[in-house]
Amino acid sequence: MSTDNSSTCNPILTPHLTRLYSAVLVGGLVGIISILFLLVKMNTRSVTTTAVVNLVVVHSVFLLTVPFRLTYLVRQEWSLGLPFCKFVSAMLHIHMYLTFLFYVVILVIRYLIFFKRKDKVEFYRKLHAVAASTGMWLLVVVIVVPLVVSQYGNKGVYEEKHCFRFHKELAHSYAQAVNYLIVTIVIAIAVVLLVLQVFITMSMVRKIRHSLLSHQEFWAQLKNLFFIGVIFICFLPYQFFRIYYLYTVAHSSDCNENIAFYNEIFLSVTAISCFDLLLFVLGGSHWFKQKVIDLWNCLLCR
Repeated sequence: MSTDNSSTCNPILTPHLTRLYSAVLVGGLVGIISILFLLVKMNTRSVTTTAVVNLVVVHSVFLLTVPFRLTYLVRQEWSLGLPFCKFVSAMLHIHMYLTFLFYVVILVIRYLIFFKRKDKVEFYRKLHAVAASTGMWLLVVVIVVPLVVSQYGNKGVYEEKHCFRFHKELAHSYAQAVNYLIVTIVIAIAVVLLVLQVFITMSMVRKIRHSLLSHQEFWAQLKNLFFIGVIFICFLPYQFFRIYYLYTVAHSSDCNENIAFYNEIFLSVTAISCFDLLLFVLGGSHWFKQKVIDLWNCLLCR
């Protein structure tokens, strides 16, 4: 990923990343357990519910790989073989982009509901929701994962005992082109979603003004802002840094310890998105809504 095999290119990541991944593991598991109780009450034919269910699966699969990362960070030695190292390493990237994909699906569905003045978007039957999810996961498991893992870290020679160090791949032109393309697409989509959300929110403010907090539709838009917030806080910093990283470390034979360190940090921050389910549950609680209403009334009083 971003560190070199030499000791001079291996910044001390253990104290920082161990704490971060430990928090991600605990917070992610709590979020998954919490959302399961909420999903029981949700409409199973809803497209949004289906996307949330798949988001739970994405987080669950990724969290299964986190203990292996923590073990390596503590022991500073990988003993499970290079192929499995590639899989665990690639899962962080796969998790980021699949999570981003489901965020986009959820937001697009919510925008369609707003612009078309519909109450909800549903599959005709529960079987259709299951079929759509199954088809998507077959595509991921049969094509995406094997393709990524087979191509990930296969152009260079890497040490068996050192994991997550596949930066040599970025020296190849096709890898650079793919990275630049992905970065451009992700940033462009995120900006478009933000612009749409600002437009929708401002339209609602002009329309209902003082009675905002009494409208269920406004709370739905706040949830949209939550997903966009996760994209901008967890995903975009890494995407922007990726551009700088490709220009420096990928094209240089010398190692820059700071660049390697920051790349690992930015990449690990994407895993914080596992907290989304926990925050989603807390954000939809009556207690949270009441606190927001109290705060809003307090600000108006001033």
